[in-house]
Amino acid sequence: MTPAPATERLIGIDTLRGVAVLGILMMNVQAFAMVPGAYDYPLAHMDMSGLNARVWAIGHTFFSMKFITIFSALFGAGIMLMVGESSDTRLHYRRMWWLFAIGMLHAYLLWYGDILVPYALFGMLAVKMRFWSTGKLIIWGLALIALTGVLVVGLFHAVMAMKGFDPTFLGVSDEIVAASVATNQAGYLAQLPDNALTAAGAQFASLLVFGGRIFGVMLIGMALFKNGFLSASLKSPAYIMIGVPSLFFGLALSAWSSEHALATNFALETAWQTGLSNYVGSLLAALGYAAGIMLLCKSGWVGWLVQVLAATGRMAFTNYLTQTLIMTFIFVGAPGLGLFGTVERVDQAKLVLLVWALQLIWSPLWLSRFRFGPFEWAWRSLSYRRLQPLLRDRN
Repeated sequence: MTPAPATERLIGIDTLRGVAVLGILMMNVQAFAMVPGAYDYPLAHMDMSGLNARVWAIGHTFFSMKFITIFSALFGAGIMLMVGESSDTRLHYRRMWWLFAIGMLHAYLLWYGDILVPYALFGMLAVKMRFWSTGKLIIWGLALIALTGVLVVGLFHAVMAMKGFDPTFLGVSDEIVAASVATNQAGYLAQLPDNALTAAGAQFASLLVFGGRIFGVMLIGMALFKNGFLSASLKSPAYIMIGVPSLFFGLALSAWSSEHALATNFALETAWQTGLSNYVGSLLAALGYAAGIMLLCKSGWVGWLVQVLAATGRMAFTNYLTQTLIMTFIFVGAPGLGLFGTVERVDQAKLVLLVWALQLIWSPLWLSRFRFGPFEWAWRSLSYRRLQPLLRDRN
């Protein structure tokens, strides 16, 4: 198998990254607009009937855990792309330390749902596995993902045995919800202590509870880059053979998860079944989505759309952080608008579509004049220890 040309390889990865950074916002918006517990227990906050229930089901079926999985896999692929099998990893570790620092600022000063910190820490470990064979990376990746699934289900049943099937252990009592709404509406400074406390808990969970899945998916991403899947090197029929069944069974499992949750009114007694179904389904659906994007890039269809998505992906770091800035301004009080707890799921989805449109427009416009997104440029300059050229050569 011959490697794809650099331009083809990058366009596939960049396009997929663009899709991923847009897709994660459809789920993250809930964590910006509502109390943290509402993400896992939707009945905790605001309306869950009619169109709001449909929007939740669409998000859960087509978005939940799918695009963060793609993001994690691409992070692993990025390690192979940037470091390869080089023996010099000094630049990589500087990149990861700066990513860690930016992630800590992001988590504790802006939004508790940060993913940069676990990515940076696992990225420091994953680079040591870059010499592993494709098979070994996949086996270890799947083992870690399976272990995490068993751990999460086990912890769920252990907590339930102690607490009973009571949603208050998720931090979603009426008093907690009211206090959270008041704090976030009060203003940026008022909500900082609560955000910091939630960020600490989220980091603990992402590293010690869900860390196996994050790290496992990174390893699989490294393998998928090595075997040509994420470098657009496979032939089109291979992407069809992989993508169609993966997407079908993945979305079928996630659709069942959505229907089961709604049918049981999100009963905690059977929540592990809902979660486990989507846990597995999201992996397959993510693989199917990725295969579809690679096929789209290879086919040359809607080339203009591919270019726009690729530009969005090349600015994924900037777009991810600006999503936080936009959402924080909208939902947190002074100097923001303070709409926390007032925007229902239907309108949350409309807001996401608006942000998608803005980022799809501004990303190619920015890159038509500049080499990197602003945050990409800052990260690159810090990593290389010197200012990088930003303006494009107009000659």
